[in-house]
Amino acid sequence: MPFNIGLSGLNAAQADLQTTGNNVSNSGTTGFKRSRAEFGDVFAQSFGGISQTAIGSGTRLQAVTQQFSQGRTEFTENGLDLAINGEGFFVLNDQGSTAYTRAGEFQVNRDGFLVNNQGQQLQGYPPQDANTADPNFNTGQLEDIRLQTGAAPPNATTDIETLVNLRSDAENLVADNFSFDDPESYNFSTSLTVYDSLGTARDASIYFVKTDDLEWETHVRVSDGLDGAGGPQFFESDSHTLQFNSNGQLVGGEEFDFATDGQFENGADALNTTIDFSGTTQFGGDFAVNDLNQNGFASGRLTGVDIDDSGVVFARFTNGQSTVLGQVAMASFTNPQGLEQLGNNNWAETFAAGEPVFAAPGTGNLGTIQSGALEASNVDIAQELVNLITAQRNFQANAQTISTADQVTQTIINIR
Repeated sequence: MPFNIGLSGLNAAQADLQTTGNNVSNSGTTGFKRSRAEFGDVFAQSFGGISQTAIGSGTRLQAVTQQFSQGRTEFTENGLDLAINGEGFFVLNDQGSTAYTRAGEFQVNRDGFLVNNQGQQLQGYPPQDANTADPNFNTGQLEDIRLQTGAAPPNATTDIETLVNLRSDAENLVADNFSFDDPESYNFSTSLTVYDSLGTARDASIYFVKTDDLEWETHVRVSDGLDGAGGPQFFESDSHTLQFNSNGQLVGGEEFDFATDGQFENGADALNTTIDFSGTTQFGGDFAVNDLNQNGFASGRLTGVDIDDSGVVFARFTNGQSTVLGQVAMASFTNPQGLEQLGNNNWAETFAAGEPVFAAPGTGNLGTIQSGALEASNVDIAQELVNLITAQRNFQANAQTISTADQVTQTIINIR
């Protein structure tokens, strides 16, 4: 019996050494969670329970449990690296089956999908409308996150915001004498770039003519292209009247609907634009352009991908625009220690772990996402080295138990 007790102790110490060694070997593994060997004593059962004089039959390994404490966050220079600050897991599509991981080392494969170094695809929620500031996500549907690698489509200018100050002491001019090509026929002008339906930039100029003390006329000209003689060709508007009160505030003509009278020479659709003059003033002092904005833009090429702390994935383009591609999905479990280890930093759900709960980052205890960072292993090397010393001493002590039992046995055998 002493031999069996000592042998069980040797096996337990060896399991402890192996568990600690595995922790040490994975101290540099991204998202790794250290394990702990847990042991229980062994008693022989007799009829009616354990005898009052039972000594015990040694020890046995009960479980090797994972410790899901938070690992430190290490920042990288890769925007697709993701670290979880919380208790959630990334959801991966592994050729139709689902796996879970804390390792956020992602990259883009040849088909534009976000994948880890095993080729498993990161799962997320698709946007309901990618071109709005608040796209809302379909949280009832998981799909592979795919980056848009083509050009972003252009947007034709439909709104122009014009806030200028018109000099109250400017000279009154005769409206009928206005000419786009005669600077003497208008008091002030400003220009901006607008875009047609194909994303081609067009020069747009707005002219201001003071026709009375509190009244101005505006005219708009948009370039079309070159005519047969090589000179410029334009679309030109009729006049529009702005009226001010004695305090210099605009009281009439706040909006002006301008439309070109046909398609552009490149085949783009006619431009239909509303010019908003709200906020335009007639004060003393110089002419001034306080604000001049429009909502059109050209097509753009992909320049990068950003992921915010709520897991929303944005594609950035050279035209200054961004498109929402999806939101990273996360999963949580009632008992994460019950997850099955698959290797390669992955886990699989089990009955013991409970049903996975899927949600967006920042929900409940899932935690947030840090882009450009990775979660390091939660292995404490100093603690593991102490554990190695303890396990080694336990091994030596149990070996001594067997040696002592052998000496006692030899003594008994040698009795004459």
